[in-house]
Amino acid sequence: MLNARSSTKLNKTFIYNAMAEHNELGQLGEIEAQNYLRNNGYIIRDVNWTAGSYEIDIVAQKDEWLVIVEVKTRKSRAFEQPEQAVNMRKIRHLVYAAEAYIRKFNWEGETRFDVITVVPVGQKFEVEHIEDAFLPPMN
Repeated sequence: MLNARSSTKLNKTFIYNAMAEHNELGQLGEIEAQNYLRNNGYIIRDVNWTAGSYEIDIVAQKDEWLVIVEVKTRKSRAFEQPEQAVNMRKIRHLVYAAEAYIRKFNWEGETRFDVITVVPVGQKFEVEHIEDAFLPPMN
């Protein structure tokens, strides 16, 4: 029989394992998204670029466009479409990070915000690329 102490330890282990699995899936999704972009003519400029506490998953370039990419990876589409996880708060954080990136690298071309969703299907991944997924909110 489990006592309260061992039960807590099991719960923490379960949470840690679930988080580790979630992080691993997220990393695989980001790698898949990078491969997808490269295969479609994009140049990857930066990955997991940060400005303070804000992060851009992928900064890519295609032609004269700087493309800020948010990658959403999910085990399935059963409960929520992955792109639905890009809420207004996340959009604001991406915009702040993009503004910092543009200033730092003196980008003078066009910029857009894309979302790439990645969902494992068997041994492969289903990748959906949503170009111009959102416009920066007006402050």
